[in-house]
Parts: sequence; C-alpha cells; structure tokens
Amino acid sequence: MERVEGKESLRYLSKTFRQVTEGFCVIVLGVDPGTAITGYGVVRTAGDRVEALDFGCIKTSEDESLGSRLKRIHDGVVELIRRYCPDMVAVEELFFSKNARTAMAVGEARGVVLLAAAVCGCAVREYTPMQVKQAVTGYGKADKRQVQAMVRTLLRLDRVPHPDDAADALAVAISCVHSASTEMALSSSASL
Repeated sequence: MERVEGKESLRYLSKTFRQVTEGFCVIVLGVDPGTAITGYGVVRTAGDRVEALDFGCIKTSEDESLGSRLKRIHDGVVELIRRYCPDMVAVEELFFSKNARTAMAVGEARGVVLLAAAVCGCAVREYTPMQVKQAVTGYGKADKRQVQAMVRTLLRLDRVPHPDDAADALAVAISCVHSASTEMALSSSASL
C-alpha cells in the first residue's frame, strides 16, 4: 500500500480506549474505490469537530493481473481497518458512466472493499456521489473543486488533500459522520 500524503497515524486504538479517554467519538474509514487507485480517508469526530487521522491511496499497476490488483486493494483496506478500528466503513456507490468497462472495474474494486469490511466485522454505509456532494457542500451538483475545498475547510487542513481519490474518500467519510449525527439527533428527539 502506498501512502501518498497523510497525517501522523494513531495506531491500533481500541473502541473502549477511545470511549474512556475522549468521551463519545466515531471513527469512519471512507473509501473511493477504483482498480488503479483506491482512495481512503480516516476521520474522527471530536466533540462537534471532525478531524482527519489519515488519508492517501492504495495504488495498483496495470502490469499486475486483475486478481493481484484486487487482492492488493483488499489487503490494504483490511490493514486500514486493523490500524484504525473504525466504527463504520463508508463506501461511495457505483456511478454509472458511459464506459461499461470502467464501471465494471470500479464495481470489482467496490466488491473487495465491501468484502474486507464484512470479513473484519465492520458496519458499512454506502453513499451516492450526489449524497456526498450534498453532505459536504450543501449542493448535490457541486463540482469536484468545490467538494475538495469544503473537505479542506471542514477538516481544517492546510491544503486540499491529494490525490483527488483521497479527497473524495475523505468526503465520503464526512458524509457518513454527518448522516450518523443526523440519525442520532432524530432518534434522541423521537425518544423524548
């Protein structure tokens, strides 16, 4: 797994340790699947803030067989899950493009990401590109630059995360955090 850019990692935190030392928090692993580049972003809630713990990408080579590429993606995601013990894995849903071959390749990468999460016993949430844009920018048809700028702002980063796949994965993770916060608020008000 190649790490392109990221923050210092917080290794092997157990959920019990996080709850005792920091109060309630949620760690989400966001994934933007692709056969050549699978972006990942790990975020943590800290009170009303969301902060980036790590982000980067898992790269594979065209020279590798498809099976080897998918195994590399699977193993990379399993490693991230073991390192960060996320409460949820958030995955971008397949965007149907005009190129059926590209759609199939992304679908295969999504499949191994979902498998890795299932094997590790992680809850999975899936979000469409429009849901991600809506959660991050407030506008479901925002362009890529707007989403990246908001990811930088929301996570208080010095610059826009690179590569684009990592920024997209962080956006997916932020969407999951916002969605979980909304669900918790609604369930709290319903129980009153």
